[in-house]
Amino acid sequence: MELSKGAVIVTGGASGLGAATARALVAAGAQVTLFDLDATAGQAMARELGAHFAEVDVTRENSVAAGMAEAVARMGRINGLVNCAGIATAARVLGRNGPHDLALFQRTIDINLVGSFNCMRLASAEMARNDPDADGERGAVVNTASIAAFDGQKGQVAYAASKAGIAGMSLPAARDMATLGIRVNAIAPGTFLTPMLEGLGPEVVEGLAADVIFPRRLGRPEEFARLALFMLDCAYLNGEVVRLDGALRMR
Repeated sequence: MELSKGAVIVTGGASGLGAATARALVAAGAQVTLFDLDATAGQAMARELGAHFAEVDVTRENSVAAGMAEAVARMGRINGLVNCAGIATAARVLGRNGPHDLALFQRTIDINLVGSFNCMRLASAEMARNDPDADGERGAVVNTASIAAFDGQKGQVAYAASKAGIAGMSLPAARDMATLGIRVNAIAPGTFLTPMLEGLGPEVVEGLAADVIFPRRLGRPEEFARLALFMLDCAYLNGEVVRLDGALRMR
């Protein structure tokens, strides 16, 4: 994808990794539509960037379909999707107060995994209508997994399961959509300075940052954004999950 000709949806675009990615895309000349449930923050971010905003619940088919239709109406087409919408939860399978709350597990899976799939499947239906470029490409998808998909910590069973599902989707989704000219990749970030990570508490954040091999700090959202833009731009990168973690291996 030539970024200056991009028409890209960024889910979770009102803050954190999504906002950084949207900012980088606009700077590269792309049209951007932000999907988020936080209408106040989403509208403010859209105004700041000169982007579009749609209030979307990624877990609901009708909400995402309406957001896709709005994005096409505003941008003319969709040829990129970056899925950043997600939540982080912390609970053990069996804790002091009893078994893991089932509703919490289901909510984590619904938002992180089902939400990413829901947006990917509906965006791909729009991408398939695009004229192919010289490589036959019609669109590209970047999903957000996590290093928790591979070495999740205690208390991360729901989060790790949701992110492992995202990592597992990359290759079969890329194979499914190869004949349509749509690529699918995923980023597996480590510890990044985002509101979601900060919500886990300062002790968790400090402990994770101390374990990063190099550079010994939290990741910066703009570093995630640079990799997301590379994945959108590089036509030969497909079906991959790339760790972005300063060589951190959680234990």
